[in-house]
Amino acid sequence: MSRSPKPGTTIFLYIFAIVLVIIALILLLQGTGVIGNIPNYVIWALVLVSVGFGIIAGLKNFQR
Repeated sequence: MSRSPKPGTTIFLYIFAIVLVIIALILLLQGTGVIGNIPNYVIWALVLVSVGFGIIAGLKNFQR
């Protein structure tokens, strides 16, 4: 029987995964030219929002 990871580890992994996917998506769209020049503050806002979603997802999963 395997032990479940600590809550801090779970939250960190959720944050990391969501941020990684958002950044990869932005870079892919910029590289293909689908979206033009995005200001840096928009990218930082997306990163912060994804960090928030990662925290919420980790806490929601921990409370089950």
